Amino acid sequence: MKILFTASEAWPLVKTGGLGDVAHGLTHALRERRHDVRLLLPAHPDAVAGLEGRIRRHALTLDQRPFTLIEGRLPGTRVTTWLLDDPPLFARAGNPYTTEDGDPWPDNARRYHRLSRVAAALAAGELLPWQAAVLHAHDWQTALAPFLLQRRPVPRPATVFTIHNLAYRGLFPAETHTRLGLPPEAWTPEGLEFHGRLAFIKGGLAYADAITTVSPTYAREIQTPAFGCGLDGLLRHRSGVLHGIVNGIDTTVWNPAADPHLAACYRKPDPAARAANRAALAQRIGLDGDTGERSGPLLGFVGRLVEQKGVDLILAALPRLLAGGARLALLGSGERELEEALRQAARHYPGRVGVHIGYDEGLAHLIEGGCDLFLMPSRFEPCGLNQLYSLRYGTPPVVTATGGLADTVIDVDTDPTAGNGFHLPAANAGALATTVERATAHWRRPAAWKRIQTRGMDGDYSWDASAEAYLRLYRNTPGNNGS
Repeated sequence: MKILFTASEAWPLVKTGGLGDVAHGLTHALRERRHDVRLLLPAHPDAVAGLEGRIRRHALTLDQRPFTLIEGRLPGTRVTTWLLDDPPLFARAGNPYTTEDGDPWPDNARRYHRLSRVAAALAAGELLPWQAAVLHAHDWQTALAPFLLQRRPVPRPATVFTIHNLAYRGLFPAETHTRLGLPPEAWTPEGLEFHGRLAFIKGGLAYADAITTVSPTYAREIQTPAFGCGLDGLLRHRSGVLHGIVNGIDTTVWNPAADPHLAACYRKPDPAARAANRAALAQRIGLDGDTGERSGPLLGFVGRLVEQKGVDLILAALPRLLAGGARLALLGSGERELEEALRQAARHYPGRVGVHIGYDEGLAHLIEGGCDLFLMPSRFEPCGLNQLYSLRYGTPPVVTATGGLADTVIDVDTDPTAGNGFHLPAANAGALATTVERATAHWRRPAAWKRIQTRGMDGDYSWDASAEAYLRLYRNTPGNNGS
């Protein structure tokens, strides 16, 4: 089957979050199943520099505007990758979406309209001698592609749109509709209009032949006012084509048995390896070493420092957690207020709280392999990847039972035979502290703790099941010409 993926990022060429991991992992899994999957990304400078394989350049014109498609291979895979080289739009270093001050690029609407426009033309076979059976677009940055394709006569490629996080909707002023040259019928509540603004994400939600999101629970949650971000009515209306498919992870990159970032690798729960990794992590992030039997667990967190992730709950619960003997190793970046609050916590609790603002791949792996518990008290979480990394590394996660966290983490006390982690009863600081204390009681019983770790490590978190689910969806989606 010929499948065109289009996204704004893909690891390792450009990545700011889980979308980048999915664009890499799922395309790779589909290609390994011998499907002709191609990937279209913006030609950010790092992406151009990182592209592998034989590099070709296709000089093209669309809507009387010239551009180049740089063709190569996604590193570590056999996935043909096209980079949309339009320098005024994408030749910018740093974050692909925001300026150095953290503000959205003022021309983001024009940038991602162009990406969607090229994706639709590529999928339809208008630019190169290749036509897709399925166009799979991801998040608001490429959501206009299904809208643009559905206006073409059939047969046309089937369109699948994946929501990675509904909170990011791609909202722009009303005049953007005219400035981009979108047709009049787009400016309706049934189209792309959203309370007087243009919502890119509605291009996928209203017009794609099939909609997916990254866990079954999140698919149900976004059809409610609490999680629907004002789009729950539209999603309920389209519930017949809405599917929840849990993400996988790259089990080669995230493999505790052969992880170059760990001080000691292990294939099963190994207290000696855990102690070596815990000591290496403590030295790396500025924590005191173990202080004997009365010390508590080492808690870890890796992620965006935003309200969604419950970082403020960790800060509020911190005095109680530390009083119980715990230590905290935290890696992330995000809202400046949270970054500064974490720096202050590290200064206030030297040796007990270690904070690294930014992102460091090696440190992320060491936190997974060196901590005793991994904290994810998210207020909502479409899928989550870190809880999957934690399970694979034998680091039981403490999570809010929402979205993909509810679908992948089984509470130990609710199901003692299958439990692999711990659920918060609510997303608040008291519940977080109580749940960590409950987990600590299990942690203090080595034999029981080893059984919990083993259940987590024995799970299958690869892309295999997800890739097969997507292939079934592609084959059953109307509009697929079967090529």
